[in-house]
Amino acid sequence: MQLYEVKDISLAPGGHRKIEWVRHNMPLLRGLEEEFRKTKPFEGVKISLSVHLEAKTAYLCKVLAAGGAEMSVTGSNVLSTQDDVAAALAEEGMRVFAVHGASEEQYNDHIRRTLENGPNIIIDDGGDLVSMIHREMPELAGGVWGGCEETTTGVIRLKAMEKDGVLKFPMVAVNDAKCKHLFDNRYGTGQSVWDSIMHNTNLIVASKTVVVAGYGWCGRGIAMRAAALGAQVIVTEIDPVKAIEAKMDGYDVMTMADAAPKGDIFVTATGCEHVITGDHMLAMKEQAILSNAGHFNVEVDMNWLESHAEEKREARENIMAYRLPNGRWVNVIAEGRLVNIAASNGHPAEIMDMSFAVQALSALYVREHHKELDSRVIYVTEEIDRLVACRRLEAWGITIDTLSDEQEKYLNSWNV
Repeated sequence: MQLYEVKDISLAPGGHRKIEWVRHNMPLLRGLEEEFRKTKPFEGVKISLSVHLEAKTAYLCKVLAAGGAEMSVTGSNVLSTQDDVAAALAEEGMRVFAVHGASEEQYNDHIRRTLENGPNIIIDDGGDLVSMIHREMPELAGGVWGGCEETTTGVIRLKAMEKDGVLKFPMVAVNDAKCKHLFDNRYGTGQSVWDSIMHNTNLIVASKTVVVAGYGWCGRGIAMRAAALGAQVIVTEIDPVKAIEAKMDGYDVMTMADAAPKGDIFVTATGCEHVITGDHMLAMKEQAILSNAGHFNVEVDMNWLESHAEEKREARENIMAYRLPNGRWVNVIAEGRLVNIAASNGHPAEIMDMSFAVQALSALYVREHHKELDSRVIYVTEEIDRLVACRRLEAWGITIDTLSDEQEKYLNSWNV
């Protein structure tokens, strides 16, 4: 088996510096690294991982390797891989297959190579490893004890597989853990999306109208931060309950057709395809800015845009401008891919510290309990969620109240 395919192994020193920076700012993972180094819970276990391959993910890989895991690693988006970070992991002896800007063919080949180690545990972001096993490499399924899924889109795919009765091993919905989606999806996405948009456009957010498609936890965070920056926020939704929440949170709520001519900046965060269509784009203002915070580049209909635009040009680094048939120009950041990762550095280290602590502990749960788990989507245990929350508070130096025996009795009794 080939040991690695990275852009340039000599880039490793820069990657090591990035990893060391996030390590200093990820106390939960540091604690797990120390524990795993002593106990070696993954000794002899083969783990295949596909997550956005940048410094924070690399540190998760190092933590698992400290626990004895044989790591095989790739990225989950062709534009989110940082070549120096990939080189750093390869230099440390991990199997790494990831190159920034890889073609779709190369990307799929990297997924295959990452699975050639015959994994016992899968750590996925978007479901590409799991999908590849089920579509092309079913002979590997028998050796997979289970795995963990990082993101909303991947959990949606897994639940569809479970519903159709084709899922061959248990998968933990890490995304649905309280210590993941309540913080990573909301505060992580909220900050990192606007960090990317502001950096790449060099434009002010205050005074602009921002259209946020989807009011899940990611959409909540994006809308919250846009409003804090001084924008007028419009939310589009298909769920009536979420639409009510958005309205009560102070935002305008309408259809995308009604929002299209009003918005200056559009951010999709739905996990669905064709949220912004050609008809929507034709209704937009001159120089409207389009971006996507969902996992796959299908929320903005880029195929329509590429086939119908009369001209396109690079407006700025990471921004492509398209002249529509009506003569107006629209701008798309990062090819409609994950704007906060494909065109920036992703979530803050402290946020991913919580998410990746959940990942590491969920992988350990699979290691210890796989013989008793069914082939379905399972949820992170309350014990793991609580442990991660307590360690985060401890890292901040925060203590909280505990119930007295009398209070416990009161809360667990009906006859009071």
